Amino acid sequence: MTAGRKTLYSIIESPAHPDFSQLYRRLGLEQIRLNSQRKAINELKRTPPDWVVAEFFYGYGNNYAGVNVCNLDVFLYSLQKYAPEAKVIVLVEKPEAQYVPRLAELFTLHAVLTLPVEEKDMQAALDTFS
Repeated sequence: MTAGRKTLYSIIESPAHPDFSQLYRRLGLEQIRLNSQRKAINELKRTPPDWVVAEFFYGYGNNYAGVNVCNLDVFLYSLQKYAPEAKVIVLVEKPEAQYVPRLAELFTLHAVLTLPVEEKDMQAALDTFS
């Protein structure tokens, strides 16, 4: 990581996750691309992020419906410990958007963007954090 640069995690768990690498570079963000929540949790200990961009997947009929809401719960609990000031941008498919408020009851979400997300929408979300 370059000194003084803000770090952004892109947690990419599906092909629907848009690639905004060029936007992040233009905004002076150091992007760390991770392909699983487990890898993201491990990275938290080495390089805490300023921003996180991750996809939301609601847990239908599994443990998520009980203890956890979705795929992000465990990571977001860890984020509170290692990077409590990090801003979280959640990407969600339209049919699952109805479940995001359950996650927002547990964690602060700075933006929720419905897929497909255009670059201008991501830039607007990131600009709100400046």
